Amino acid sequence: MTNEDKLQWFGAASMIGAQVITSLFPLLYPYNIILFTLGGLAFLTWGLLVKNTPQIIVNIVGLAICSGGLYKAFV
Repeated sequence: MTNEDKLQWFGAASMIGAQVITSLFPLLYPYNIILFTLGGLAFLTWGLLVKNTPQIIVNIVGLAICSGGLYKAFV
């Protein structure tokens, strides 16, 4: 398994975990945002490695949104 594959699988697992928490366990907030952030970072890194511009843009926007959520949760 390549490093690119590992990044994608880590990102996918993080995103799925975040969606499960958001949908089924809302009391675990803000762990869902933390997992969305980790998944977004993994997919952003992968997008940069393979030069996938749409993936890069989507994850930059997603990370900006997550940053706001993390700020709201912890400050």
